[in-house]
Amino acid sequence: MFNSGPGDATKLAQAYLEPFFKGFGNSLSSGWTNTAKTKKFLHFDLRISASGTQIPTADQSFDYAKLGLQSVGPQSAGQSTLTPTFGGNSNTTGAPVSIYSTDGNHTKLASFNLPSGVYNIVPAPQIQLTVGLIHNTDVTLRYMPTLNSSSFGGNNNNNNFSIDMIGFGIKHDIIQDFGTAKHLMPFDLAIAFGYTRLTYSYGLTVTPQSGGPLNQTAKPKDASQSTDFSNQVLSGKFSNINIQAIISKKLLFFTPFAAVGYNSCSTSIGTYGNYPITTGVDAAQNPVYTTYNNPVVINETSLSGLHADVGFQLNLLILNIYGSYTAASYNSFNAGIGLGF
Repeated sequence: MFNSGPGDATKLAQAYLEPFFKGFGNSLSSGWTNTAKTKKFLHFDLRISASGTQIPTADQSFDYAKLGLQSVGPQSAGQSTLTPTFGGNSNTTGAPVSIYSTDGNHTKLASFNLPSGVYNIVPAPQIQLTVGLIHNTDVTLRYMPTLNSSSFGGNNNNNNFSIDMIGFGIKHDIIQDFGTAKHLMPFDLAIAFGYTRLTYSYGLTVTPQSGGPLNQTAKPKDASQSTDFSNQVLSGKFSNINIQAIISKKLLFFTPFAAVGYNSCSTSIGTYGNYPITTGVDAAQNPVYTTYNNPVVINETSLSGLHADVGFQLNLLILNIYGSYTAASYNSFNAGIGLGF
């Protein structure tokens, strides 16, 4: 999609990835707690869980003709302009498109298919430690150490990647603040706040396009174009804020809970470095490129709104089992196990 130019590439990338942004941010916000009851002083819970967010059918495809693209259009007249998003079917081929020059000649520069779908459920991991403090308050730390290519035996090529995650949360059982009246309340009621941030980077290798009647590799449009493309990287940051009011009741070793809350997910993702983007042809109709720096940058609040949760916590001595379901514009589920007391 780079060859469609920074403006069109940004619009296409945003439309394709929007459901992923929403789903991943939503999944990051799940699994903070499964009970309103807080832990005793210095009691702890170490848990590993995973969340999955369902991308609704309406967001599994998009119409690229409605994006206001300047250089991208159908390969031939009458072709459908509907194409999968990230949440579309992986077996469905993306729409065939062509890139045309914007110099008034409408010269066809390249043809390709937009990406197919990947999956309609977006997962996210949670690894967290919760510790009880004084005054019926818990604090939680989420952490994933930086993983990169060398973590999996990779070498130092241009396609190195890295990923890391950190987050923190706090929960307070407000029923305990009512003094002797708390004994008349047959449930626990708490308010909670959580913040999670995940960062990711991946080295790219985008080189000048080959094409034209002589299948020539694109040449610089003029002498001012940079030919150094060694600094290309895809970099992203996903952050989430989750505020909840939780009610629960412990029944022996089983604790059901319900919660309502507000969730806000922000995304910042972009392609940084120099990229050779075909912008025209020379006198022999072979491609020439213009070098663009940081051609695609997306910053947005991808998802925000109210949500409702239901779930449970099962305590078996020091082993804990968790499960929950969240109803919102993007529904999600969470399941995990933990050790603690």
